[in-house]
Amino acid sequence: MGKIAIFTDDPGWHGKQLQRAFANRGYSSDYVSLTECQFRIGPGQQPLVIQGFGQALPDAAFVRGVPGGSLEEVVLYLDILHALKAMAIPVYNDGNAVERSVDKGMTSFLLHNAGLPTPLTWVLRNRADALALAENELKKGHLLISKPLFGSQGEGIRRIEKMTDLLWLTSSHGVYYLQRFVHCAGEGFCDNRVFVINGRAVAAMRRRGKYWLNNVARGASCERIELNSELAGLAVKATTALVMDYAGVDIIQDQDGHYTVIEVNSIPAWKGLESVCDVNIAQSLADDLINRRIKNRTNTSRQFRDFSCTTE
Repeated sequence: MGKIAIFTDDPGWHGKQLQRAFANRGYSSDYVSLTECQFRIGPGQQPLVIQGFGQALPDAAFVRGVPGGSLEEVVLYLDILHALKAMAIPVYNDGNAVERSVDKGMTSFLLHNAGLPTPLTWVLRNRADALALAENELKKGHLLISKPLFGSQGEGIRRIEKMTDLLWLTSSHGVYYLQRFVHCAGEGFCDNRVFVINGRAVAAMRRRGKYWLNNVARGASCERIELNSELAGLAVKATTALVMDYAGVDIIQDQDGHYTVIEVNSIPAWKGLESVCDVNIAQSLADDLINRRIKNRTNTSRQFRDFSCTTE
């Protein structure tokens, strides 16, 4: 029986769904904290120590969370993901995909660079410049969103609506990420979450917020929608631009009827989505990882996987 590492510090509902999905395909899986993994580099030794795997390496790793911490700690966690990939162990999504998407500034750049519609965005260091551009936007009648460069589930996001709001404009560890607010079509506040797996949009929902934030974690309700070709195509292109195995793509339809990509998430939740769609997301993810990434490995990758520690 094959064995898969699920990197997470909080397995919860999603971890259980993944374990069940892998078991359905004949694979066992263990929850692993990246904080407990380490390098052990020396002659005749397995260079990576993955918690719970002893001297062996997993058949694959599914990334459900990367812990926060100091710059050095986060770099170490990502280095572990990079090292697994270098040793031909499938990592889903890999460290590069996580790096690209967790950094909102890089996400915005890559979407724009790929020619995809995304809100007007500024990422800068100087506070005076940030205040000046925010004041200029407000004078033009535009609202702004201030976001931490790293973050999820709506944490730390503020909407700048008037000049007095600039008094509390704060940076994210010295960096300002400001984005022009996009008013959605219709009444209230809403956007669309499209789930993409291996270049295919498999499910979508509309998230309707109680106020301008549309995160389910912030109380937004979920509504089933039918995927049209434009919405699906845009989500797939966004995932391709960031080179991801799978992603949750947030897309808003503005008051002129145009779609705009807001965010691309490399570690998306799907509990809310699954409550309004007929797709077993965890099973779809497990099937893609096993069929496309594990079974297609070369003999070389198997040699890496079967590396064992020897003593002198």
